[in-house]
Amino acid sequence: MKYVSLSIMMLSLGACASSELGREPAMTPVGYGLTVAREPVPTVFPMAGRTSHYSLWTQNSADLFQDPRAKKVGDVVTINIQIDDKAQFDNASDRSRNSKINLGFGGKYNFNGRGGDYSADGDIRSGSSTEGQGSIDRSEKLRLSVAGVVTEVLPNGNLIISGSQEVRVNFEVRVLNIAGIVRPGDVSRKNTISYEKIAEARISYGGRGRITDVQQPAWGQQVYDAITPF
Repeated sequence: MKYVSLSIMMLSLGACASSELGREPAMTPVGYGLTVAREPVPTVFPMAGRTSHYSLWTQNSADLFQDPRAKKVGDVVTINIQIDDKAQFDNASDRSRNSKINLGFGGKYNFNGRGGDYSADGDIRSGSSTEGQGSIDRSEKLRLSVAGVVTEVLPNGNLIISGSQEVRVNFEVRVLNIAGIVRPGDVSRKNTISYEKIAEARISYGGRGRITDVQQPAWGQQVYDAITPF
């Protein structure tokens, strides 16, 4: 009975490591990416200016005609992601220190007609050295477009947007998630915005499926790496 319970526990752990057995990975429901996990907005944002009922101009419109740009909760905006970053760092340090101290003392003594000389010498030496070297060479390139939805309008008029996209090809799902804060004025007249104009941007691009599971270490190896002290 003990071995049966152990086998059941091992099978359950294996199922947690690979939740899709014999079928393609499941896709999340539509609207799943509209919920943005964020910290509470600080209260330092000024309130939006009040509009006059006797004026044709409103703060929510850029002109007197219909504005296609996203500005309300539920509006859709296209986000263009064009990341082409490259970073290279090479650091080296070398430090050494040597010190030496010489100690010596001597004297004479005379006791009941007996005398003599004595002396002693000693050295104290210490040394230390440190040498370190490190390098970073990274290159990233990502070009994608995704449609996001305005999920909240802040008191100062800025918009919180969130978007997700999933593409499944056979047994592999590619997932793109993006969220952040944008200014309505940064949204172009074509209702598009570039990713570098998104404050607090959170961009995630990855996948799940058969290939991703094979590329990841097995759950036993991950547990061993987490608990081993060496």
